[in-house]
Amino acid sequence: MAVTTTKVASVEELQRAVADDRAGDVVVAGAIERVPTLRLAPGRNLVGADDRAALVFRDGADGVQLTRDNRVASLRLRASPSARVVFNDTTVESLGTLELVLLRAVGQVQILADDAVVSGHVILEGVHVEEADTRVREPRPHGYGVHVLQGAITVWNQQIDPAARITADLTGLSAGSEETPVRGSGVFVSGGGDRGGRLEATRLHTGPVFADGGIPGGTAGGIFVVYGAHVQDVDDIGPVTTYGVGDVVLGNWGVVDSWKATAPLTSYGASGTGFVNHGMIGRLEITAPVETSGPGAHGFDVDGGTVDDAELYRIVTHADAAVGMQIGRPFGRLIVHHGIETHGVGAVGLSLRPEADGSEISVDGGIVAHADGVPPLEIHGRVDELTVTGGVA
Repeated sequence: MAVTTTKVASVEELQRAVADDRAGDVVVAGAIERVPTLRLAPGRNLVGADDRAALVFRDGADGVQLTRDNRVASLRLRASPSARVVFNDTTVESLGTLELVLLRAVGQVQILADDAVVSGHVILEGVHVEEADTRVREPRPHGYGVHVLQGAITVWNQQIDPAARITADLTGLSAGSEETPVRGSGVFVSGGGDRGGRLEATRLHTGPVFADGGIPGGTAGGIFVVYGAHVQDVDDIGPVTTYGVGDVVLGNWGVVDSWKATAPLTSYGASGTGFVNHGMIGRLEITAPVETSGPGAHGFDVDGGTVDDAELYRIVTHADAAVGMQIGRPFGRLIVHHGIETHGVGAVGLSLRPEADGSEISVDGGIVAHADGVPPLEIHGRVDELTVTGGVA
C-alpha cells in the first residue's frame, strides 16, 4: 500500500497535518517560521521536500518530540541553542526505531531512555548540529571526580535496570565549527552506569567536532563514550577540538571494541586531555597528532580500565604540568610512531604510574622534554619491553 503524504508550507498546515493520523508522511515545502513544539504520533514521519525545507521554532521552545517508530529526514531545524531541537517522549515503553537522517540543526538533539522507555533502536545518519548550549542541561553523569556535560548530540539510556537495552547505529555525526563551537560536549553516548541500563551501538562515526564546555567544576568532551555504553566501532574521520577548562577531546568510560581517529585531536583549555580512558578499549588507532596547549593538559592518559592495543601518531604538549603520556593502569601494547614532545615545567614526556603494568611500549621519534630539569621519562610501574628510538632528551 502506498504511503500517504501531505505537503505543508505554513504553520497552520503543519499543525493540522501532524495532528491528523490520516495525513501520513508530512512533507515540508520551503521554510516555515515561528513553529511551536511538534509531537509526532507513533509511526509518523516528517521530511523535507527539497534542500530549502526548514522549520524554525519559536524562541525558547523545544522542537520536534518523537514517540515511537518516527523518521525525521532532509530538513533544517532551528531552535534556540539552549533548547532541544529534537527530543523524545519518555512515557512510551519502547522507542521502536527512531531515525534522524540528513539534518542540520540548531539546538540539542537528545534521545533518552528514561521513565517508561526500556527498549528501542536509534539510527542517526548525517546529523550536524551547528549550535547548541547544554551547560544548564541536567542530569549529568558523574564519575572519577567530575560531572560530564550532555552533548549537542546525546543518546543516553538512563535506566538503572540492566535489562533495559537501547541499540543504536550512529554515523556521519558532527557538531560546531571553529568559529562557533558547541557549548557543552559534542557527541555524547551513555548507558545508565556500570550496572545500569545498556546502550549498545554498532557504530559511532563522526566528522568534525568543536566543543567548549565553558563552565567550572564540570567537564565536557568532544566525543565521549560514557559508562554503560558499548560501542563496537568508533571512527573519527574529522578533526576534534575542545576549548574549555577540563575538556576532554576524546573520552571513554565505557567499552569500545575498536576506536580509530584519522584527523588531528586538539585541546586548548587548561587541564584538558587529548585522550583519556577509564573504560575498556580493545584496539585504539590514532593516525594524526594529539596536541594540547593549556596548563596541566595531558596528551594521552590511561587513568582507569585498560587499553589492550594502542598505536598513536605523535603527542605534543605546550604548557606547564602537561604530561605527554601518562599510564596509571594495566595495559597491553602502546606504540607511538613519531615521538612525544613537551614544552612546560613539570611536563614529563612519558610517565608510568605505580599501577601501570603492561607488555610493551615502543616510541619511535624520541621523547623530548624541553623545560630545564624535567625528565623525559619517568617509570614507577612495570613494562616487559620498553623501546625508544630517536633519543631521550
